[in-house]
Amino acid sequence: MTNLKFDKEITALILIDPYNDFISEGGKLWDRIKAVAEANDCIAHMLQLLTAARTTGMRVFYAMHHRYRPGDYDTWKYAAPIQKGARSRKTFEYGTWGGEFRAEFAPQPGDIVAEEHWCSSGFANTDLDMLLKRHGIQRLIVAGLVAHTCVESTVRYAVELGYDVTLVRDATADYSDEFMHAAFVNLPNYASAIVTTQDVTDTPLEAAAHSSRACPPWAIRMDESHWRSRP
Repeated sequence: MTNLKFDKEITALILIDPYNDFISEGGKLWDRIKAVAEANDCIAHMLQLLTAARTTGMRVFYAMHHRYRPGDYDTWKYAAPIQKGARSRKTFEYGTWGGEFRAEFAPQPGDIVAEEHWCSSGFANTDLDMLLKRHGIQRLIVAGLVAHTCVESTVRYAVELGYDVTLVRDATADYSDEFMHAAFVNLPNYASAIVTTQDVTDTPLEAAAHSSRACPPWAIRMDESHWRSRP
């Protein structure tokens, strides 16, 4: 169906922020993303990608947002509006159900959880880049929440660091269709391919495919305390 190819030795799945507060009924942010997430079956697709990665032996990395703790930001000279919002809502509060992984997405032995990011990018002020490089990873398959903030920021930062990025468009969601549109107008400038979950799961893994690839015909292009398990 496609000519997409992944070498599992240099490719990893990056899952961004699968917290209960985001993707579980009763979570603090669930009502805000529910409409878009249900429309594209985002959660089921995220889980499908995770299951496929583990089944095939592809590395799984988690890029998780900072979990609120009392006193966060209190002494900061400057805090971004998104951080002020997290403080007022106590988003992903440490030690609470909302600040835990949704059960199906909990890390398993061999999965790697990077340090939590304080704003949007999974790379900024974390050890994600170091962990990827130590495991020989050069190509990323990205999924998670939300499209116009943490997903876009992580994809863009990854490209700045030299990674080749494939973004899975039906394994992310946002607060509105307008926010999703804004993200996906811009993201094709950074992601080498924007695909569906089925595109990824239908793609065979190769043992050693280190040559660079041209953009495949199905790619969408528009000119318009931390958890960690390390084997």
